[in-house]
Amino acid sequence: MSWTLTAADLPDLARGATLLGTGGGGDPYIGTKLVERVLGDGAITILDPDELPDDLFVIPTAQMGAPTVMIEKIPAGTEPTLALRTLEKHIGRRADATMPIECGGINSMIPLIVAAETGLPVVDADGMGRAFPELSMETFAVYGVHGSPLALSGERGETVVIDTGDDDRQMEWLARGVTIRLGGVSHIAEYAMTGADVKRTAVPRTLSMALALGRAIRRARDAHTSPVQAIVDTLAPTLYSEVRELFVGKVSDVERRTTEGFAKGSAVIASLDPGDDDHLDIAFQNENLVARRGGEVVAIVPDLICVVDMETCEPVTTEGLRYGQRVRVLGISTPEMMRTPAALAAFGPRAFGLDEPFIPVEARQYA
Repeated sequence: MSWTLTAADLPDLARGATLLGTGGGGDPYIGTKLVERVLGDGAITILDPDELPDDLFVIPTAQMGAPTVMIEKIPAGTEPTLALRTLEKHIGRRADATMPIECGGINSMIPLIVAAETGLPVVDADGMGRAFPELSMETFAVYGVHGSPLALSGERGETVVIDTGDDDRQMEWLARGVTIRLGGVSHIAEYAMTGADVKRTAVPRTLSMALALGRAIRRARDAHTSPVQAIVDTLAPTLYSEVRELFVGKVSDVERRTTEGFAKGSAVIASLDPGDDDHLDIAFQNENLVARRGGEVVAIVPDLICVVDMETCEPVTTEGLRYGQRVRVLGISTPEMMRTPAALAAFGPRAFGLDEPFIPVEARQYA
């Protein structure tokens, strides 16, 4: 069933979307403030994907770039709608709705900015079910919808249209280059599709799930009950039904660099017991990709590896990792449509140069 979103929902939505973003997807505070500025006392219609007419025309919108840049280079706020209008003009057809391409503190919010400015509804679905660093890493592409043509916009009104036919990797490469030259951040409209395509290729109801997660974490904190258990209970009936606590400890080291349009690096989570040398290593490229404990993989992409505050379960992004933070690391299972051979070829371990095979988080043995 379709529903209505207001400004009061934004903090909870941002919190849950940041958790699902598995370290990436942009800063939740910035994302919330960008939507609040244009939404005011208004409301946005969120469409259930199962109820979409087959001929509805949907253009997803998003922000692209390294999250480390995004917290220093705040968007003007006009870029997402400009990208949408540029793609509409190129295609010769107006959008009936917009939609996220991924989960995240900013990228679950960008379509809401467009909706607040244009009056368009937003589809409750996306193309990643989490966040991934590259535009070609979409369930849309895996199941037959291509990203081109893509429209890209900058903060000074620059626009670029990229059309690589059915070569989504080439589209990503070219768009990444333009984004770097715009200062590391751009806004995009891509993967234009019909309602029938959405129902066939998108991960459903990720906005409503993010809102439910964020709300459950907040309510658990207010009631002085376990936010971790709130996450487990909220996800149990969803496509993300398995949650495992991978480690609890202190961030003892972070190595992070902005290169090739991405935030790449690693973090070490050490045991809170000074006499214990047990630790968890996390490697990331915008998002957390693999977690190893004692050299053994305990979770790997595309499953979610989520770092949260040890007490409050507030999600911590990769650009927000700091020495001394007390954190929990959770492993969360992805939907089955993200675990097929075709999906794993697009965004499984080998797509990131990792030699380890994908083993579902719920199939691993934990000490």
